[in-house]
Amino acid sequence: MREIYRVSVRELVEFVYRAGDLNNRRSGPSELTAMQEGARIHKKLQNMEGPSYRAEVPLKQDIPCGDYGIALEGRADGIIEDENGITVDEIKGIYADVMKLEEPVPVHLAQAKCYGAMLLLEDEHKEIGIRLTYCNLETEEVRRFLMTLPREEVLGWFAETILLYRRWTDLDQENRKRLISSAKELTFPYEYRPGQKDLAANVYRTILREKLLFLQAPTGVGKTLSTLFPAVKALGEGVIKRLFYLTAKTVTAQAAEETLGLFREGGLQIKAIRLTAKEKLCPQEETDCNPEACPYAKGHFDRVNEAVYSLLKERDHFDRDLLLEQAEKYCVCPFEMSLDVSSWCAAVIGDYNYAFDPNAKLKRFFAGGQAKEHLLLIDEAHNLVDRGREMFSAELLKSELLEAKKQIRNYSKSIVKSLDQCNRDMLALKKKHEELEGAEDTDAFFLHAMNLSGKIERFLAKNIDFPEKKDFLGFYFRLRDLLMAYERGTENYLTLAGPVGKDFAVRLFCVDPSGDLQECLDLAKSAVFFSATLLPVNYYKKLLCREEEPYAVYAKSVFSRENRRIWILDDVTTKYTRRGPGEYRKIADYILAMTRGKKGNYMAFFPSYLLMEAVGEVLLPMAEGLEVYAQTPEMKEKEREEFLLRFSENAEKTRLGLCVLGGIFGEGIDLTGDRLIGAAVVGTGLPQVSKDRELLKDAFSERGMDGFSYAYRYPGMNKVLQAAGRVIRTEEDRGVILLLDERFLQRENLKTFPEEWKDYKVLRGQELEREIAGFWNA
Repeated sequence: MREIYRVSVRELVEFVYRAGDLNNRRSGPSELTAMQEGARIHKKLQNMEGPSYRAEVPLKQDIPCGDYGIALEGRADGIIEDENGITVDEIKGIYADVMKLEEPVPVHLAQAKCYGAMLLLEDEHKEIGIRLTYCNLETEEVRRFLMTLPREEVLGWFAETILLYRRWTDLDQENRKRLISSAKELTFPYEYRPGQKDLAANVYRTILREKLLFLQAPTGVGKTLSTLFPAVKALGEGVIKRLFYLTAKTVTAQAAEETLGLFREGGLQIKAIRLTAKEKLCPQEETDCNPEACPYAKGHFDRVNEAVYSLLKERDHFDRDLLLEQAEKYCVCPFEMSLDVSSWCAAVIGDYNYAFDPNAKLKRFFAGGQAKEHLLLIDEAHNLVDRGREMFSAELLKSELLEAKKQIRNYSKSIVKSLDQCNRDMLALKKKHEELEGAEDTDAFFLHAMNLSGKIERFLAKNIDFPEKKDFLGFYFRLRDLLMAYERGTENYLTLAGPVGKDFAVRLFCVDPSGDLQECLDLAKSAVFFSATLLPVNYYKKLLCREEEPYAVYAKSVFSRENRRIWILDDVTTKYTRRGPGEYRKIADYILAMTRGKKGNYMAFFPSYLLMEAVGEVLLPMAEGLEVYAQTPEMKEKEREEFLLRFSENAEKTRLGLCVLGGIFGEGIDLTGDRLIGAAVVGTGLPQVSKDRELLKDAFSERGMDGFSYAYRYPGMNKVLQAAGRVIRTEEDRGVILLLDERFLQRENLKTFPEEWKDYKVLRGQELEREIAGFWNA
């Protein structure tokens, strides 16, 4: 079937004819406000026209391009047909002074000329009128530019415009043909492990049926390979147009890159990019995207198309180093260029926020109203529950209102007045709420906050520069986040008010992110959630989607149980009521017994730094001949690397790492072979009791669900499973796992154990050393 590139007139001209600077100082209304204001002024101006004026006229032009086609679509604001001929009217609502415009904005003129050309292609008019109508959205002052252009000139210009766009679509077609033919020929790069072929088949069927799949895939199954291979096959069959590999961890993004590299070695020709956060990609010391502060922002749009095109022409894999090199060569912003490159890639690797975060998601792919052509592969999906809550929750502090007042007081009395009103609303709430709690009396605050937001948007649209503007923009964005959450607000949100430290906050807390995540999932054709610790699966189904019957597959571990042992020590606990020197000594004794079994590298994971330090103080004096290293709260990237480098293969000394559950060493690291031969997990990983956790517990309990498990047990046990999963990473690995807490034997905790843990053994005292010796001597 012939592929059709669907593009709007506005998208076409804004892409082909973009020029000028990248400038974050040009701030205006939110997208919703701009649309509402623009629609209002459009309708008012259209209603003032006579009977010869037709408003909102849909236009479409199908342009054959050999093996493919371009479907150009748009809606002319107005078409005037009278005795003088035919005229296209393009209306633009702006906040700038319309009388200072000396000529139409080039991209606006190009948009009107496109509509004119589309009309000329429908009839035999020898000329066409082009009218640009600019209206100030506040004063409603109008200025018009009118011109009459010959048919040949307009159609010739239109043909050149299409040729400029075809330069890109022709290249994309070449790349897609290479992808399709090479994907069809691609074979699985290794011999399938047991169950791996079924796993890949399940992923492919899910894509074909446009469903959601939850995939519990233990370490060693090869989940990255087993999901990417069928996804690439689906690309080759034309079932999907683009795949997104989404993850929260750098190491899993690297694994996806390496897997696609493996496919390229097998002949696959695919354009793939790994997106990096703006702050990490920016070559400047401070990320300030305006032409005065950044040379890469000045004239960025004059050069970026050529930078992107040459990159697409020459390379297939776009990583951070290549993007920085190209950006330096053309003097353009590397981050913005990377987003433009992604538009022409079949595979995009990046963080969850590119698909889900309401502020950061890529609107070029996830704006709605587009064909559902994408596949989402969501790695380490257990992380998306808390990340989703973070993305959709928002709060505003009273101190931020006062600081914003200082920043704006010399520039807008109207905004200061609204800030004062919102501050009075918070003071009234502060008298009623002595702790952070559910608040049903915030309507007045939100009403005044919306009024404040509208005033700020109109002020910012005037592009007035002032020294405090950057900080004031930060406040506006936080205010906007809160109002966006308020608009989304459903039964899945809690409206809270109360003290936060020494401050006072109004917060919208997303308890259940499934509804907001589902809205994003609905924009994709299919999605696969996968992780080595997606248990219990119903917990993740309920919090990550709203689909009634998503598929779920449990992949069996390919590792021999003979290569590892799991022991539960039931005479210790991390309960607060039992903590003390005696309990710390028993925990330390068990950890040291583990390290005496065989020379090598070990880790012990604790639920908090506090407990880690308490046990460490007892353990260190007894750790003769043992090298002990401890994780610290603010480790820099270099320190993390140095920490892991100590866990080398063929260790001449026994090393022990003291780490925190759920931290940087608790998941996402691969210490294969004998780089790690044992792990002790101290406690069931329960998150510390906090206001947020208690709110979650109560909210789920009120729904008739197990609030404690949803707020504490399941997140805690996930950390345990992740930490224990560091030990056995390949079929050759051997190692031991100690679970140090009697509470592991509680029925609800045992239910969260994966199938391959069912052979655990309960021990205490001297039994452990005998079992360890027997395992290593076997």
